[in-house]
Amino acid sequence: MSDEGVVLGDGAHERAGGPHAEINALDEAGETARGATLYCTLEPCVHTGRTGPCTDRIIGAGIRRVVAAMEDPFPLVGGRGFARLRDHGIEVLVGVERDAAIRLNLPFLTALREGRPFIILKAATSLDGCIAEAPGRRTPLTSEAALRHAHHVRAQVDAVAVGSGTVLVDDPWLTAREVYRERPLTRVVFDRRLRTPPHARLFSTLASGPVIILTSPAALANVARACALEQAGATLIGLEDGSLRTALEALPAHGIHSLVLEGGAAVHGAAWDAGLVDFLQVYVAPVAIGAGGLRFLGSRVWSPAMLIDASTSTSVWFT
Repeated sequence: MSDEGVVLGDGAHERAGGPHAEINALDEAGETARGATLYCTLEPCVHTGRTGPCTDRIIGAGIRRVVAAMEDPFPLVGGRGFARLRDHGIEVLVGVERDAAIRLNLPFLTALREGRPFIILKAATSLDGCIAEAPGRRTPLTSEAALRHAHHVRAQVDAVAVGSGTVLVDDPWLTAREVYRERPLTRVVFDRRLRTPPHARLFSTLASGPVIILTSPAALANVARACALEQAGATLIGLEDGSLRTALEALPAHGIHSLVLEGGAAVHGAAWDAGLVDFLQVYVAPVAIGAGGLRFLGSRVWSPAMLIDASTSTSVWFT
């Protein structure tokens, strides 16, 4: 941005391995960047990874001042980017809109600090807090508007995940439909017993993205079953530790930093009990199921007031 407040160029980090936001903005600004101020949400990188150091481009472009919302906690950066800019006479201001930048970068920060994806727990409930009429019974609860919103959310994350029970009961496609999505959407199934059938509908949509099944070594010992799923298109990952946390920790290596956890009840409960839920997305239908219904999170007591930041950690849609 120029001293007169004119935006000379802007950019975003559009995909892993592609140019960082600073590079795209500088490319757009060209020679007009000389003497200007660069605004960024995250500290410019100073190391060579899949791309070169952004700090070198910023220095070479003649930027006079850098205003950054937050320091990059990545160990190879961690303040070194700011130090390099200052060493070359560039004024650096850090902390402007830091909280907003943290919210924007939560998937990256969660994967870096906790070694797992940022988890959005998504559920559709009745007015009396039930997600189905009974265990194992498919009970549609979302309106067309809610479904469109859910697909919009899918279009923004790296993966969608369900338990094997949801695959058996609902046989979902798990794709982002009627919305634009540039990259493939990974579908993840938690299935310690390899109950997922090779003819499940999600294997008919491999053009939309890969299917990863997280299972156990004992299940993989059933060679015929494992081979049938691999031939259907699944990537099988056997985990010695059967905990949900361990399963989630296996996903960043596959480029998954954000994930919508869509069910079912057992997976939702396990994620909640293990403290793995970062955001709640709840759709409430204007119907009551009654005492025999399967309750959201079972008998667990929860309310938005329990969340760290109720204003940004939960979203409720009435359908």
